[in-house]
Amino acid sequence: MGAPRISQPTFPIRGTGLEPRRLLAAVEAAVTYYRAQLAHADGPRAYLAERGLGVLAQREWPWRVGYAPSGWSSLTDHLRAAGFNTEELVGAGLSTRTRVEPDRLIDVFRDRIIFPVRAPAGHTVAFLGRSSPGSGEHVPKYINSPGTAIYDKGQLLFGVAEQQERINARWTPILVEGPADVLAVWLSYSRSGRPGAVALAPCGTILTGHQAAILRELPGATQGIVAAFDADPAGRGAVNRAWQLLRQPRPPGPLLAAEFRAGADPADLLRQPNGRARLRTALQRRARPMLDAVVDHRLTRLVERHPRLLEDIDGRCAAVRILVPLLFEVTKPEDAIRVAQRIVNHTGAGVDTVAIAALST
Repeated sequence: MGAPRISQPTFPIRGTGLEPRRLLAAVEAAVTYYRAQLAHADGPRAYLAERGLGVLAQREWPWRVGYAPSGWSSLTDHLRAAGFNTEELVGAGLSTRTRVEPDRLIDVFRDRIIFPVRAPAGHTVAFLGRSSPGSGEHVPKYINSPGTAIYDKGQLLFGVAEQQERINARWTPILVEGPADVLAVWLSYSRSGRPGAVALAPCGTILTGHQAAILRELPGATQGIVAAFDADPAGRGAVNRAWQLLRQPRPPGPLLAAEFRAGADPADLLRQPNGRARLRTALQRRARPMLDAVVDHRLTRLVERHPRLLEDIDGRCAAVRILVPLLFEVTKPEDAIRVAQRIVNHTGAGVDTVAIAALST
């Protein structure tokens, strides 16, 4: 696939004295630099191959994955030599001033696999950086570009620009945690000409209302939106937040949740034998109603806090009272019946107990 033609946008920049096109040019130069560095980074290339993402090192477009070397100011020195000044490098989110020596600049990203973040029109505005293998537990797994005059992380979803063809073809939106999951889903459908799933991720932040609005407005959202997060407390919390944001004012189609084993995610499943087919199945054939997942997550959290909660009638009734408000978040009567039965099955309370709690709410 060749490089797409990218339009040059106009950004309102107030009080910074920076030219938007200079910031975009600096970010684009960084993309090219990081991409060139990946060609010689054996560890990151091996990591991508191990995760089933080796094709990203071989093929530049559309994702343009790269590598930020470990030197303190490798990118900064390179871009200064290319004619960019201090204010432009800081303003583009590529360099930062040190605390001890404010006049000294260092790179924001060092020894990280780099995923460019592109605006819908196609221009790169920021980066997500994944720590290189062997970085150690004290190193954050992901860091993202700071907010800049050309980048607001709460306003974008990773993967929109690169997958416009699939989005326009009304493929089902899949909300995932990070860039590796987006790419795993992308690869799982790369050889299929039939409609499939298109994964998108928040840019290093929890899902925002604006990002949820983007998902609801996608052409394929009428067929449903699937949340596919890790099976851990953070993942359960992400599903719960997705439910609250995507259901209002009214979801365009079914809201679903894909299930993965504990500690796993789409990128992990891709590495399994026949991983692409298994991932497609998990996302589209085995996804369940998102509200069912929310019920289960809320009860799981209660039992984790109070392990003996369901051992007596008082505890079961307390659990019912906490879960029953979810009945009023459904959009169809049949969904309310299903959720009520789920509460009965999971708590061990009677149907009458659930009905009385609902009438009292």
